Amino acid sequence: MPTNSLAPAAGRRPGSNATGTLEVVIPVYNEEADLEQCIRRLHEHLEDRIPFRSRITIADNASTDGTLAVAHRLAEEIDGVQVRHLNEKGRGRALKAVWLASAADVVAYMDVDLSTDLNALMPLIAPLMSGHSDLAIGSRLSRSSRVVRGAKREFISRSYNLILRTSLRARFSDAQCGFKAMRTDVARHLLPLVEDTGWFFDTELLVIAEKVGLRIHEVPVDWVDDPDSSVDIVDTAVKDLQGCWRVGRALATGVLPVAELRRSLGREPLVPGVPHGMIGQMVRFGIIGVASTVAYALLYLVLHSSIGAQAANFFGLLITAVLNTAANRAFTFGVRGSEGAGKHQVQGLVIFGFALLVTSGSLALLHAWVPDVSRHVELAVLIVANLVATVCRFVALRWVFRSPQSVLAHAEGAAEIL
Repeated sequence: MPTNSLAPAAGRRPGSNATGTLEVVIPVYNEEADLEQCIRRLHEHLEDRIPFRSRITIADNASTDGTLAVAHRLAEEIDGVQVRHLNEKGRGRALKAVWLASAADVVAYMDVDLSTDLNALMPLIAPLMSGHSDLAIGSRLSRSSRVVRGAKREFISRSYNLILRTSLRARFSDAQCGFKAMRTDVARHLLPLVEDTGWFFDTELLVIAEKVGLRIHEVPVDWVDDPDSSVDIVDTAVKDLQGCWRVGRALATGVLPVAELRRSLGREPLVPGVPHGMIGQMVRFGIIGVASTVAYALLYLVLHSSIGAQAANFFGLLITAVLNTAANRAFTFGVRGSEGAGKHQVQGLVIFGFALLVTSGSLALLHAWVPDVSRHVELAVLIVANLVATVCRFVALRWVFRSPQSVLAHAEGAAEIL
């Protein structure tokens, strides 16, 4: 009889301290011919090679052939196998339903054709069991992977991952390999945010996890293409591109609560006292700062001859300050959407006022000491003064774009002190 308990792994070595639990999901749709061989091979591997208590869940996606009957028979015959039937199709829908209901420490899935060598399963789940990583994916695109598949699939796969890297700035190498795992506590936070119920489910989950700052472990796999796969490559590619557009728009408009999840799920800073993401913020701030400085210098030189040094400095700083605040808001600190944009610009103008005070004061002192100084020397002094103001700007902008939760935490801390 099928059971909801996690079966012990028969192959656990005597004296092993492995106490984690694993649930492997096999999503299927009309797979009556391949299902039994897959489940028996996987069950044997779990017993012989995996030192954790485990369970196999067959997630039937509204099959119209004999798949469900085969699944129930296997659940009757094999301890640790259970069946979950869904009335609607969709690999993502099936994984989401089973993973959210799982009592295991780690949940995983693989395709029924077992294209991926099962020897990669232990390297996939081990970093999750240890707490080293949050998600793990098999990668067919790693240099050490060994892959057998047609040129068409290879081209589409690499093109798709290139699109992900350019459009969503994804850093993982293989979004669609049917061999993934994640910690269940992480799944409960992320899965409610994943909208796709089909093949784009994997990509959407990984993009959100990466934006949140979770650690994604990649395992090179040996993978042999299933020539009898029923997947419509063109239709899947079109839906994936539509998914990329939807997720990209959600990130740009702030619909996805990435900042909140980063605070609740993200990893602690590597160096105490250095906030998470600060190094990356400094790099992005520096890139924008260089562009702003060049723009300011050009504006100053163009305006100087017609309106004078102080006025040229004022307008050059004002124009670049507005653009600088907008760029840092989106690019450096990841604040998306129109909400609060006006307030942030006003706060940016306050910071501009400080920069104006520093640069105008430096310019006035220079003219007092050297009345006939050239405009190129003026510009050099202004750039140095701007560098001082830039350091202050970075600190101030981190305060401007701080999270509401951190503001509340500071307020609560102050209240406790008082």
